[in-house]
Amino acid sequence: MKHQPIEHVGAEAALTLVETPVMSRRKRLERWAELLERDPHRRLRALSRVEFIRERDRAQIRDDDTPISVAFADPVLKAAGLGGDTFGDARQFFEMSQEEAHYLLCDCHYLGTMDGATVARRVRATAHPNLAHRLFVGSRN
Repeated sequence: MKHQPIEHVGAEAALTLVETPVMSRRKRLERWAELLERDPHRRLRALSRVEFIRERDRAQIRDDDTPISVAFADPVLKAAGLGGDTFGDARQFFEMSQEEAHYLLCDCHYLGTMDGATVARRVRATAHPNLAHRLFVGSRN
């Protein structure tokens, strides 16, 4: 380490700015779907009984091997601002309503486990509201 007066350090220092990728909600959701589709048969864990957890505690729930953990392992989504692998982190980052997050992540919609392809389809439907509406209405007929 070279010792020198503080006045000289600023003159020699180089700043490097790292740009954070700016991604729209749709792009973030599309990226998540793509990550899930990379391993379509991967068994993932659903979050248990989300609707029965007090709302103030719901944001902190998490588990290993969830669709959220797949997203959080991605350096692109992390660089874009995904701060963790909790229900609240996913809701905030992907700009999801409670209902959207519950539909994508809760075990009552998957009977406990899910696979990458199934979740990816639902994430894409969330990214494209017209598609989500068609899928939802179509599944009720």
